[in-house]
Amino acid sequence: MPVHPDRSSVHALRERPQADVLIIGGGVNGLATLRDLALQGVDVALVEAVDYCSGASGASSHMIHGGIRYLENGEFRLVRESVQERNRLVKIAPHVVKPLRTVIPISTLFSGIIAAPLRMLTHRQGKPAPRGAALIKVGLMMYDIFSRDGGTLPRHRLRGPKATRAAFPDFPAKMRYSASYFDASVHEPERMSIDLLHDAIAAGARASNHVRASGFAGGKVLLRDERTGDTFDFAARVVLNASGPWTDLTNAALGERTALMGGTKGSHIMLDNPELAAATGGNEIFFENTDGRIVLIYPMNGNVMVGTTDLEADPSEPAVCTEAEVDYFFELVRLVFPRISLDRSQIVYRFSGIRPLPRHGDLAPGFVSRDYRVVSSKVGGTDVLSLVGGKLTTFRALGQSLSQRITDMLGVTRRVDTRTLPIGGGAGFPVDTTDQEQWAIRKRGALSVDRALQLLRRYGTRSADFIRFTPEERPLGAAPDYSVEELVWLVRSEQVATVCDLIQRRTNLAMSGRVSDELLIEVTGILSDELAWSTDDAARELDAARNQLHDRHGLRLVQTA
Repeated sequence: MPVHPDRSSVHALRERPQADVLIIGGGVNGLATLRDLALQGVDVALVEAVDYCSGASGASSHMIHGGIRYLENGEFRLVRESVQERNRLVKIAPHVVKPLRTVIPISTLFSGIIAAPLRMLTHRQGKPAPRGAALIKVGLMMYDIFSRDGGTLPRHRLRGPKATRAAFPDFPAKMRYSASYFDASVHEPERMSIDLLHDAIAAGARASNHVRASGFAGGKVLLRDERTGDTFDFAARVVLNASGPWTDLTNAALGERTALMGGTKGSHIMLDNPELAAATGGNEIFFENTDGRIVLIYPMNGNVMVGTTDLEADPSEPAVCTEAEVDYFFELVRLVFPRISLDRSQIVYRFSGIRPLPRHGDLAPGFVSRDYRVVSSKVGGTDVLSLVGGKLTTFRALGQSLSQRITDMLGVTRRVDTRTLPIGGGAGFPVDTTDQEQWAIRKRGALSVDRALQLLRRYGTRSADFIRFTPEERPLGAAPDYSVEELVWLVRSEQVATVCDLIQRRTNLAMSGRVSDELLIEVTGILSDELAWSTDDAARELDAARNQLHDRHGLRLVQTA
């Protein structure tokens, strides 16, 4: 099976401990900047303290959206950029970014038509007035204007009482109207992040997960291999701190005190509730609660995701979805689907992350801008850029903007425009179902057409690399839609170092609620063979995975061995 050369690992950083640019943080924004800089021919490296997409990017609401609610905050530039990027991603990453019909249930006709403009002009806080159908209609008309680019996604639709009742019979009687429009979703931002990594490495970048920037001395960044405890110095002309909500903590480790960040915690739960999934009609249900928080309910990987909260958080502590948040989510679902039964036994996974928002004082989280900015400083004579803010949707534009700034600093002429450049397995991806089937027939090798089609939809056209070198497969006993050979391919080509790397961020096994102790034991055995773990090492890794999945994600694993 093909593997990336050593430049994609910590060994490559140790062997040549210098670069023009060092990026700290392997979330989607850091990886997008790594990719863009590498494509410009810049000598660039990246380190991630845990694993790629293990922070805010992976704990997002999995939406690629313009942010219709930002219109009320007057953030027209951000909305315009976001919808443009949404439309681009549907085209350049069609294997992971899919159109998503979004439905807003509405109880009144004219409510909020005066309060909303006042809120935009004054940022007045307090309990918001409900948004009526007329106000939402105006917002969606503006949204459509920003979305114009040749008709990538359909325009909005407003339904009256009769049409709403016919389309959504499970809505309560008070929800008399509904509006629908299209945004997009990315069910696996982790896979999209790995595609960015692959593109960057193919263009000459170096990167390693499980490597922490732990200090700064003598004009060099001190890096610590979190797996071995070894440390080494790394020199760079420019350091980009893209560690999201941990930006201030990273700057402190480098010897500079900053107070830039004020992130808030957002939690979600995954429910195994077929009745709720059917009630959504396959749509995302999106509305604002009476406390001003945004609520979303939509089917994903056979389950239903419900979110999100917006609570003050300490980035030095792990973000965990609490029982109080679960109670809150159940109350939210009952607002629009009061007849559907919910209980905690239906929760198959929970996750929580901290948004990389700027410090905002007394301003309510809902008013804090999701836009981004860069703060520059010098540490020991080295230029340090700290990224503040940013959202999942705008990662490509943000990466290009940061790359432009850095190439200007380095005096490098840009040579690649990423606006139309396919991302990873999106290159040559057949969007039409018939074309996908034809691709599977041509590329299936020794596999069945159905299996080749499954792999195509999972990894995009990168799946051809796996198919070409896999004469036969052995399905996993605990998850037969994955194979032993598939996991080995992921371990060898995607810097997998832990059990959780594999089941949470290279596959959808955890998010889809299919983790069992049997699966963990099976996956640990595969990793043990590939990474040459001793018996004691394997036992420690298995226990670490069990503990993390229990403590952070609420899984109750029954040990079978």
